[in-house]
Amino acid sequence: MLSNSTLNKINKELLATQGPRESMDYDVVIVGGGPAGLSTAIHLKQLAQKNNQEISVCVLEKGSEVGAHTLSGAVMDPIALNELIPNWQELGAPLNTPVTEDRFLFLTKSRAIKTPNLLLPACFVNHGNYIVSLSNFTRWLGEQAEGYGVEIFPGFAAAEILYDDQQRVVGVATGNQGLGKDGVPTKNFQLGMELRAKYTIFAEGARGHLGKQLISKYQLDKNSAPQTYAIGIKELWEIDPAKHQPGLVVHTAGWPLKSDTYGGSFLYHLENNQVAVGMVVGLSYKNPYLSPFEEFQRYKLHPKIKPFFEGGKRLSYGARAITAGGLTSLPKVVFPGGALVGCDAGFLNASRIKGSHSAIKSGMLAAQAAFEAISDNRSYDELSSYPLQFKQSWLHQELSKARNFKPWMAKGLLTGTIMVGLEQKLLGGKMPWTLKNKQADHRYIENAEYHQPIDYPKPDGKITFDRLSSVFLSNTNHEENQPAHLTLKNIDTPVNTNLAKYAGLESRYCPAGVYEYVKDDGIERLQINAQNCVHCKTCDIKDPTQNIVWVTPEGGGGPNYSGM
Repeated sequence: MLSNSTLNKINKELLATQGPRESMDYDVVIVGGGPAGLSTAIHLKQLAQKNNQEISVCVLEKGSEVGAHTLSGAVMDPIALNELIPNWQELGAPLNTPVTEDRFLFLTKSRAIKTPNLLLPACFVNHGNYIVSLSNFTRWLGEQAEGYGVEIFPGFAAAEILYDDQQRVVGVATGNQGLGKDGVPTKNFQLGMELRAKYTIFAEGARGHLGKQLISKYQLDKNSAPQTYAIGIKELWEIDPAKHQPGLVVHTAGWPLKSDTYGGSFLYHLENNQVAVGMVVGLSYKNPYLSPFEEFQRYKLHPKIKPFFEGGKRLSYGARAITAGGLTSLPKVVFPGGALVGCDAGFLNASRIKGSHSAIKSGMLAAQAAFEAISDNRSYDELSSYPLQFKQSWLHQELSKARNFKPWMAKGLLTGTIMVGLEQKLLGGKMPWTLKNKQADHRYIENAEYHQPIDYPKPDGKITFDRLSSVFLSNTNHEENQPAHLTLKNIDTPVNTNLAKYAGLESRYCPAGVYEYVKDDGIERLQINAQNCVHCKTCDIKDPTQNIVWVTPEGGGGPNYSGM
């Protein structure tokens, strides 16, 4: 396979020999067609309409269509949607299932202990919220954006940031298409296109490929705590109507995860006898033998959980990293020529397991700042009013109340539960202390010699499943003859370090069977099955030496989620 440096060199050479690229100009270019990016686009158009101005807005979406790569639990708080589109019910927004009951369970291997609702902190109370398919909601939001005149280009992945000679962001370029696995152009080769803008907003979701570069280049995180992540794995089921309770929200903590591993599960009853079930596992875990995918499959066998799925049918599967650090891990969200919004920055509220409302709100705040700048004939500067407005918003207040959630939970289930309960229930989130995450997730992993392999049960094909049959349900597809988008800085590191010290942990943390150690003539090597990748970004986050670099594949590749 091609290394990361080789791929970068090939792209530079192609630009030198094939260029110049075609170019299009906009007032604002938005990278990512999820809730954050689309809300930014919609609010820009709303502000222009209100002030009788024209503003050109373009959204690039790497998925084959809007919503194809969008995955979440999800329970949505409509607070930000009420601000963005007050008449969303009239317009048919797919928020069809209001929450009717909350259950929070602490699991042992054979028991489930229900927390009395009177003792639940406000972050686990979902009255007034809705159980939704976020991919379906995002498709609807895309339709609203197009109705406002936003230009949306699905199937086009932003692969490169464009800078001027003052190192200001002036737009992005889409990836080249039609390269073979060896990096040589095929007969279908097409040079990427430049989209230039006065301001470029990055809304790629957790661990954004370009957002990561911007944070590094401008040192946006120099005054914040290290960001921390979790992986969320989800399945959509159709269950026996007799077991279906529309609006029921079930969260659990405890088994099958050990008390020192951050995580928990969700089980949400939507409409049409459908249930969304999933598990969130913090990527700061220490044991290289732990497999988030296998832990999730094992969870479904719990005697209080399994009955929901008996006689049911699994409809879909997916996985996605979650930015979970909270307020103290937020980087500076502006830089010359643009801004970060949504999970590209890290606005998710981990204590509520919600990020859609914060994505929408952050997009609206960035849109307000960009519109003001363009109205004042300013370009390429820092949108300083965006972070200022954020600090004055209900979103900042909400995240401030939850700022200690992840650091407390990192200390273990018992300590975390007690302290989060104290802060949220007794102090109402108004605590005089602030905790911070200590180090990046990949630094927590320990050598395999200090741990024992975990004996996971074999899948039964009815309640539990293997990775490959799961990936099949995600409708994942990539053009096979293209450079692998999972690149290595050093091709020897997987065997010399990850296999030797960590027992080949890539084969366990990946929820899609991408990484596999195979033997050729008795010599082990890492095989990367890039076609399986569901774009969760776990490898980019958890790899111990940060040797794996996720880059954008050809536009349109990846999962095609429906109902997720």
